[in-house]
Amino acid sequence: MKRLTVFFTAAILSMIVAMPLAVHAGEKKAKSEVVMKMSNKVHLFHSGKVDAQKEIAIGDVLPVFRVFGKNNQQKEVGQVKVLSFIGEHYFEAEIIKGEIKVGDIAKKDATSLLVQPAK
Repeated sequence: MKRLTVFFTAAILSMIVAMPLAVHAGEKKAKSEVVMKMSNKVHLFHSGKVDAQKEIAIGDVLPVFRVFGKNNQQKEVGQVKVLSFIGEHYFEAEIIKGEIKVGDIAKKDATSLLVQPAK
């Protein structure tokens, strides 16, 4: 009887430990990254300050950077060409080089613009 109790206790404990692993084993992580390639259009968000609107002109080619790691290292991943102004906080741009993701940053001098998908 004592053996049977030990056996069932061990079996129950092993199931408790294994259940969370089994639940997560079949899951696939969904990538929320939207990768945009050459000739795709994007929107560049800025704060609406007059500096950004004065500093960036239609036809400007801006390098796009991605921030990596704990040290916030930046790596150039592409370039965009500014096509037009959209409202108070956005520019419309076209990707002319590289593969750009949502959240990358386009820069010109002291102005930084957040890359967003075109809607």
